[in-house]
Amino acid sequence: MHYSLLDSISSPHDLKGLSIDQLEELSHEIRDFILTTVSKTGGHLASNLGVVELTLALHYVFESPKDIFIWDVGHQSYIHKILTGRKDKFGSLRQLGGLSGFPKYQESQHDKFNTGHSSTSISAALGMARARDLKAEDGSHVIAIIGDGALTGGMAFEALNDAGHSDTNLIVLLNDNEMSISHNVGALAGHLSRVRSSSKYNWFKKGVQNLFSKMPWIGNSLSTCADLVKKGFKSLLVHGMIFEEMGFKYLGPIDGHNLSAMMDVLKQAAKMEGPVLVHAITHKGKGYEYAENNPEFFHGVPPFIMKTGKTQENNFSTFSDAFGDQLVQLAREDNSIVAITAAMLESTGLLKFQELFPQRFFDVGIAEQHAVTMAAGLAAAGLKPYVAIYSTFLQRAFDQILHDVCIQNLPVRLIIDRAGLVGEDGETHHGIFDVSFLNPIPNISILAPKDTEELRAMLDYTKEFNSPIAIRYPRGRTSLRSPLHKDKKEAFDPFTWDILAEGNQLCILAFGKMLEVAFETADILLKRGIKIGIINARSIKPLDKSMLEYLSKRYKYWVSLEDNILAGGFGSSINQYLIKNNLGTYILNLGIHNRFVGHGQVEELIKLVSLDPSNVAQEINCFLNNYKESDYVQCFQTKA
Repeated sequence: MHYSLLDSISSPHDLKGLSIDQLEELSHEIRDFILTTVSKTGGHLASNLGVVELTLALHYVFESPKDIFIWDVGHQSYIHKILTGRKDKFGSLRQLGGLSGFPKYQESQHDKFNTGHSSTSISAALGMARARDLKAEDGSHVIAIIGDGALTGGMAFEALNDAGHSDTNLIVLLNDNEMSISHNVGALAGHLSRVRSSSKYNWFKKGVQNLFSKMPWIGNSLSTCADLVKKGFKSLLVHGMIFEEMGFKYLGPIDGHNLSAMMDVLKQAAKMEGPVLVHAITHKGKGYEYAENNPEFFHGVPPFIMKTGKTQENNFSTFSDAFGDQLVQLAREDNSIVAITAAMLESTGLLKFQELFPQRFFDVGIAEQHAVTMAAGLAAAGLKPYVAIYSTFLQRAFDQILHDVCIQNLPVRLIIDRAGLVGEDGETHHGIFDVSFLNPIPNISILAPKDTEELRAMLDYTKEFNSPIAIRYPRGRTSLRSPLHKDKKEAFDPFTWDILAEGNQLCILAFGKMLEVAFETADILLKRGIKIGIINARSIKPLDKSMLEYLSKRYKYWVSLEDNILAGGFGSSINQYLIKNNLGTYILNLGIHNRFVGHGQVEELIKLVSLDPSNVAQEINCFLNNYKESDYVQCFQTKA
């Protein structure tokens, strides 16, 4: 599609000669371009539609890459990417080998800092601003762009506290897309912002304070009194009092969709000394009715039909759905069950729980550390907390799990969603470290269901469990269709492993989504005359030692298979057990090597890290050929 203005923009410099009317027209073209592209690729839509004018104003006023933009989280950086020479590659967004959905310094000189998790931008920007000062690199501005949601993260307040009490020149642009604008208060606040940012006002304020301070006996009291009156007056009229108390000069609130107003306030901020906070009000999904009416759904959306806003219907139950449904059933029977999430209500499956048990549901915002320690407090007081957090975000609460939950051996149930490779969001969002960082912590157990029914059974089991426990599962669903799969109707014990298929000399020990790979691998090898056993190692910690003893007598060759990094993972635990007990077994560890995995579809990434059935079958063939004649008692081999 041809765009009269957008097609002429190859760098931010090309914006400088455009009029306000042309910039307004450009904003419409950008929205159309993003809608057209994201409807095909999927991605973060609503947040980007809400920052079109804001981003245009930033690039119009400042000089990237000399001036540095740090986008918090970064999923709202699409317009920034388009304006900085990546428009022609935008069709590859979030695809294997294509553009990332987040800022990446590897992509462009205009991306100075990689982001993906929230609440990091102010800390990173302050570090860059201080580095600029230490290196005496005058003239450059550092701007952190952070949303009101990310501002709920404790790290953001730590950075605000540090920056506000420094003399460092730093601009924080608060993109507030949850508030409505009150015209009266907004107009007055805008007026006060212009007054406070003017050189005459700041000169007068400093002059009056100096004058008062020189008066004998009463000078300091008058100065303090005047300051209190000024602060009291502003606290009645200006929303940004908290930021000024933290040491920032506050400008706003400003209509973030008003290009002229945004450019004016950013020009003011650029002239001011010390830390400045610009408060812009925007509307998520602006310009696309379906995203405006349902910004939560269109936050991160798969490919969709632009005319209807609908995606392809999926009639299957996901792990998240099963968790939410089962927890509701348990909560109906047990009033002590409570649910906690960190700004992931719908995506973790807790919407129904919130509707039915609002008093027992807690969304703490983007504050995983607080979520876990609060859960510890609830457990210490006799309640049964279930904390649903994505694997990648649970990393942020490692100390709280260790210190506040596990040292006290409190029965907190950690529900780890999006475990393993998650796909298009890339390395900042894959859940491939949870087994490794939870494994070394005493007192905690780790479970991984093979399907939604096993998840329901695990949840039912954990309601009376009296120690910390984690249940990890992948995004979406898993489907075990292999004819080798045998369901058993025995009483369920999550800490015992299950033999799903019998083999001859070799067995695969796997859990969760990797059992799919194990069955498909078994089908491939069966055609080559190799029959393998498949073990559902659903208890990652503790290991099922009775089963390990049995398997050591039944199978000479083992393969551990996991969608976690190998270092400190499931395979490492198996190796330690074999060494300690001197079992005569050869083992091949398959998992993700000590690396970060980029973005792409899950199936592509599984192949990229050689965990697809074809590669696993090939590795097993090599393993058998290398060691079937070996005289070694044990042999450990690791492949990634």
